Amino acid sequence: MSLSFWRAAAAGLALAGLVNSGHALAAGPCSPSPAHEAFDVQGLKSELMVTALSCGAQDKYNSFVTKFRPKLAGEEKVLTAYFRTTYGRSAQRQHDDYITQLANVQSERGLKSGTAFCQQRMSMFDEVQVLESAADLSNYAQAKDILQPASYLTCTAPNHPAPAATRSSTRSTRRTVRS
Repeated sequence: MSLSFWRAAAAGLALAGLVNSGHALAAGPCSPSPAHEAFDVQGLKSELMVTALSCGAQDKYNSFVTKFRPKLAGEEKVLTAYFRTTYGRSAQRQHDDYITQLANVQSERGLKSGTAFCQQRMSMFDEVQVLESAADLSNYAQAKDILQPASYLTCTAPNHPAPAATRSSTRSTRRTVRS
């Protein structure tokens, strides 16, 4: 077989990896990292913001932000560090692009749902209001089906040494873009 065939096959596999959903990636050998949790919480925060703006629930959104301000600020720092480590000099632009794309895909979902959007999403404010801790918020964000423009999965080395045959690099990053 020719070298160009193998290049095309490798490119096809890489493309297949890019279009897989974050759920497929999460099932891989990587355990969720702090960055993964931060993306979940940011997705939830954005979903609540879009819901508040679309459904006239700004007071409920403000109450959510006030209640979880330390957790939200901490997760924002984790995201900032993730983008800085992953993208270097273009970190701020990439981070801003992510936040914009996140709000856009969530707003589009709202527009497609029409009047049902508010009926479907307003209950989230009641659900987050009864959460008692930052850990509860993280668990809730992870369990919700929050639409993301892209899934970012950061793998870190396991805490215990792996056998030599299964040992991989200490850090890898995957980005999956959804259409």
